[in-house]
Amino acid sequence: MFVDRVTIDVHAGSGGNGCLSFRRERYVPRGGPNGGDGGRGGSVIIVAEAGIDSLSALAHRKLRRATGGGHGQGSNRHGRQGKDLIIKVPPGTVVMDSREGFILKDLASEGDQLTAARGGKGGRGNTHFKSATNRAPHQVTLGEQGELRRLELELKIIADVGLIGLPNAGKSTLLSRLSRARPEIADYPFTTKFPNLGRVQIDRDRSFVLADIPGLIQGAHRGHGLGHEFLRHVERTRVLVHLVEPFPVDASNPLDNYVAIRNELVQFNEQLGDRQEIVAVTKAELPGACEVHEQLTKRFDREVLFISAVTGQGLDRFRSAVAAVLGRQDDSAMTA
Repeated sequence: MFVDRVTIDVHAGSGGNGCLSFRRERYVPRGGPNGGDGGRGGSVIIVAEAGIDSLSALAHRKLRRATGGGHGQGSNRHGRQGKDLIIKVPPGTVVMDSREGFILKDLASEGDQLTAARGGKGGRGNTHFKSATNRAPHQVTLGEQGELRRLELELKIIADVGLIGLPNAGKSTLLSRLSRARPEIADYPFTTKFPNLGRVQIDRDRSFVLADIPGLIQGAHRGHGLGHEFLRHVERTRVLVHLVEPFPVDASNPLDNYVAIRNELVQFNEQLGDRQEIVAVTKAELPGACEVHEQLTKRFDREVLFISAVTGQGLDRFRSAVAAVLGRQDDSAMTA
């Protein structure tokens, strides 16, 4: 099950209490204090780890608790340290404080981590309070309480290229043809219920990650359809590939559909309007699709790819076009 948003409570361990103890040995009538300190409580640490692609492991257990520190003991023995709780999440997970509503950290890359709740400090034993005027102190301090936080974790998948378009535009079929991903494919709308990722090989040394984003419809930025739940995944992509179906099932105009989806992206996030985009007319095997491709090419006054995931037509050109855009972005980043 793909889960890209969860709310959990994390509770760090409390520190152990300091010990009240005095040295008791034969022939040592005034042994003095020897109470040890309490151990520190364990913290809750969230780590981004490669190989994890969903937050589903966190969906059914809402409270995560680290262990507390041990209490101090006599003979100046300190309590054990609490064990930290490590929560592993996919790279691209945004961690937010649910109550206060601010972002704690964006765990965008593998290895990024956040101490979401700090363990409490251990209390001090009575050894710390001895002095020349207080040779038998009875003071100790209690361990601090561990932090308690309610977190909202939101996953934004990280992909080089995102496939967008209306439902049934052929996104899943294209992904399955170009990579080893096996998304659900059917001849009805909204087949894709969650983003699918696949790695596309350009040549022996180069590849890119391609994401199939569930179909968008007009009003998606306001919550219409399934696309609203996954629009945030588009924000992570470096390049958008807009697939235009030549003959939509509702007999709508392909150009109008393109403009409508573009508007949805901009209304969700204005920066998506400036994201580099490749436009491709799909289902080139259908009679009459060539005429639609010619019309769009004239209207856009730039190259519009013409592809078929069924026959393989134009897929080599598709790989080359994506590789060229990514290459230019990499060159710009190196010279910046």
